[in-house]
Order: sequence, then C-alpha cells, then structure tokens
Amino acid sequence: MAQEIEIKLALPEDAHRNFLRHPLLKQATRKQSYRLTNLYYDTPARDLRQRGIALRLREHGGFWLQSVKCAGQRGGGISARPEWETPYTGHFDFTAIDDPAVRDWLSRPQLLARIAPVFETNFQRIAWTFELPRGTRIELALDRGWIVANGQRQAISEIEIELIAGEAMQLFALAQTLAQRIPLSPAPLSKADRGYRLWQQLPAAPVKAAPIPLAASAAPTDAFRAIALACLDHLQQNHLGALACGSTDPEYIHQMRISTRRLRAALRLFGPLLPDNLAAALLPPLSELMAVLGPARDLDVLLAEIAAPVLTALPDEPRLAALVGIITERRFTARQEAMRFMRSPRYGSIVLHALATLHAQPEAAKVGAGGTASAGSAATMGTAQPDAALIGTATAEEMVPAQTLLEFAQNRLRRLRKKVLALAGETRVDNPSSLHALRIDIKRLRYALEFFTPLASPKALRRLLLHLTRLQDALGQINDLASAGELLMSCADADPRLREAVTLIGGWHGPRHHKLLKAVPAGLKQLGRLRLPKLTAA
Repeated sequence: MAQEIEIKLALPEDAHRNFLRHPLLKQATRKQSYRLTNLYYDTPARDLRQRGIALRLREHGGFWLQSVKCAGQRGGGISARPEWETPYTGHFDFTAIDDPAVRDWLSRPQLLARIAPVFETNFQRIAWTFELPRGTRIELALDRGWIVANGQRQAISEIEIELIAGEAMQLFALAQTLAQRIPLSPAPLSKADRGYRLWQQLPAAPVKAAPIPLAASAAPTDAFRAIALACLDHLQQNHLGALACGSTDPEYIHQMRISTRRLRAALRLFGPLLPDNLAAALLPPLSELMAVLGPARDLDVLLAEIAAPVLTALPDEPRLAALVGIITERRFTARQEAMRFMRSPRYGSIVLHALATLHAQPEAAKVGAGGTASAGSAATMGTAQPDAALIGTATAEEMVPAQTLLEFAQNRLRRLRKKVLALAGETRVDNPSSLHALRIDIKRLRYALEFFTPLASPKALRRLLLHLTRLQDALGQINDLASAGELLMSCADADPRLREAVTLIGGWHGPRHHKLLKAVPAGLKQLGRLRLPKLTAA
C-alpha cells in the first residue's frame, strides 16, 4: 500500500502562460508530458462512494492501471490517503490490497456485477520532478482537460503537488513560492468529487459549515487544528462558487465571511492552549481578507434588507429610486473589488499561509500547558505576539494542564455562558453598543457549541442553538438598522433630496425597529433559563 500525500490547487485557465513561465520550473530535474484517460467505476446506488472508496482505471501510454483509493485525511486542499495500484489485465483484481476489509468488500460477486463506469476524466499532464534537500522528492503537475459525465463536461485546470519521498511540509513551501506570482488557491474538491457531482447533476450552491468529527478523548490542540482546517475548507468551497456566481449570488461571499469569522472564533476559543505566536501569524491576513469581504456583504444587506423593501412599498418615490440606484452602484463596485482580490495571487497566498501555519504546528504532546510551544515551534512560527483584542490574553486562571477535549470544552463553554449572562444582565435596549457587545458574545458561544457538536446531547444542543440563533439574528437586525444610517448618509452625501430619502427609510423601518427592541427583554429572560447541553465521551 502506498500513501498518497498531495496538495491540489485551482489554476485559472487564463493563468497557464504565466505559470509555465515561472522561474521555479527551471529548477526541476525532470520534465515530461503525457495524456491521461481515467474511468471511474461505481454502482448505480454509489456503494463505493458511500464507503469512501474510489475505483479507477487509468490509460497511460497504451497500458491500463487499476487504482483503488480509500478515504483518508483531507482538509484545506491537502490530502493523505491509502492507494493501491496494479496493472489491469481485462478484469478487476483486488488481491494486491493488503487491507482485508477493503479487499473482501470489493471482491464480492454481487458488487462486481453492478459496477460500471460513471464518469471519465481526460487531460494533458505536464509533470516536473524536484529533488530537494534531505531526500525530499516532489512531483509538480499541471493538468488541463475535461471531466465528462451524463453528456456534460467541466474543464480541468489545476496543479497537483505530490510528495514522492521526504518532508510533507515542502509541499507547502513549493506551493507558496508559486502563489507569490500566480493566482493559485487550494482546491477543496478532487477530480473524483467533481465527477460525482457532474454525474449526479448536483447544482452549484453556497456551502454552509458542516459538523466536524471530534473525539472527546482528543487533545484540544489537535481538535483546534481539525476545526481550523474545516473552516479553511468551508472558505474554499465557497470561493469556487464566488468566482463562478459571486456577481449574482451574494451568499457565497457571505459564507466566506462566516468561515473566516469561525476561524477567528476558534483562535479565541482555544487561545489559552495555543502557541503565543500562532494568532500573530494567522490574524493579520484574515483581517485583510475580512476587509475586502466586509464592504461587499454590508452593501448587500443595506440594499436587500434596508433600502429595497422601502422602494417596493413606495415605488413612485423618485428620491428613494435615486438613492437605491447609488447603493446598487456601490454594491457592484464592492463586489467587483472582492472578486478581483479573490482572483489575485494575494488571496491564494493568504490561504496557503494559513494552511502551512496550521500544519506546521507541533503534536499535542509538544505543546505545554498554558500555550507554551516547543522551541521547534517557536523557530517555525516566529516570535511576534498575538492580537489580544481578538483571542484574549491567557490569565493565570485560564492556564490549564494537559486535558482531554471533553474537559476543555466543558470549561470553556461554562466560561462563555457565564460571560453571555453577565452581558445580558447589563444590556439596555436604549444602548446600541450594549446590544452589539451581547450579540458578539452570543455568536462566540454559538460557534463554540457548533464546534463541540459531536460531544453534546443532541436534543439539548438543538434547543439552545435555536434560541441563540434567533436572539443573535434579532440583535443583528437591530444592529443593521442602527448602522444603516451612516452607510445611507454616505451614499446620500450632501444631496438634500437623497438625505430626505434616508429619512423616509428610517421612518419606514421605525415600527420594525421598535418591535425588535420590545422583544429583547423576553429573549434575554429565556436565555437565562437555558442550560448548556451535557457533554459526553460517547
């Protein structure tokens, strides 16, 4: 059995020429080009897919090769999975598979009778081999071609960086060097993933955060890494959609913003156990990304939820129509700016930097209590200090000895709930800043509960999350209405007619704003009665 470790990177089709001119390619010790045709097999019910097995026949140079791959570890564009390759002699032969469970399951006659080709990939590959220090050998491949299924096809334009031997971190070093000049970003979907989606005719849609499998006995730092990589995967899955549909569907950019916020929340949640310099390495680039995504999302909300409903109610009001037109233009400009950034080398560099930083973290046993990293980690990450405003400063009370994720989660959730209840007691409906502060801490508690979903009692968790989400949404609407005035006045500028339109919008939303504020005390009272779900090791 071989272990396939690789990074997949999406390459825009209009960037091929610049990629092929990259000076790094001249350092390769070998270059070759060839055509690859691949047939992927499954049953009509997708039995192999559901079991995490990929069965492929590959034609190369007139010979066919049978490959079996199993689900392994994958996150943020890098994957590691077991693979078995054997010559294909006209029928499937699984005797070389040294995992008895996989071998026996695939060899069942009733399964073999239902297996058939489901999709094909056909592409030209240019491969460069790099010999690096300490015995590391890497193959860098440019793939250009098509995925074909059900009479439809999708373009393939991607880079694969595969470890042949040596240190896996060198994959990131090579990817980061390329990304400084070429717009590359981690590809969360493999060719097989895309082939199955095309075969099933699944429409493209924004992707929401999914539950993250965590074990109660895991080390908290290992859980953090899994959560952080899942956040980056969430970001990248919506990045693909944003590039294709971002100009027409704002939800992609919204989900990218959520994934970035979740990653920042995870840094804060696990802050007391993380190396001191980890936040300093991750937060500034994430803030740079948020600075681009934020204005686009804010103007989406301003138009769709604040201005457009008033124009719909008062369609014959020319002042409103003029103001909505200006908002629409600004929203278009903000989206275009976000799209330019997402297509730039800088975007890919930010994501690859975050991935490399997370994968470079030491094993849990090498991280001391209270967030003290080993000397090796400090040398890798640098010595800058974290942003205390975002992740908090670990006090003596927060310093904890080595513990399981279950123990850590129980402690952190209690602290977060205590803070939320304290803020709720200080919140006043006539004080917008207190409402905003409460909303932020409710969001942090909700994110933490979502991260720890595998450890929680499902019924109690659903009830608490439902109430937190409703209260957060209500407070969010109040905040949107409170902050809309400044954005609207910016759009109106000094034009008195447009300023009159701002007044009209404020008056129209007045009853809704009053109703939202009136419901806050009841929501806070119910919040105080809710209890944290029981966390278990089961």
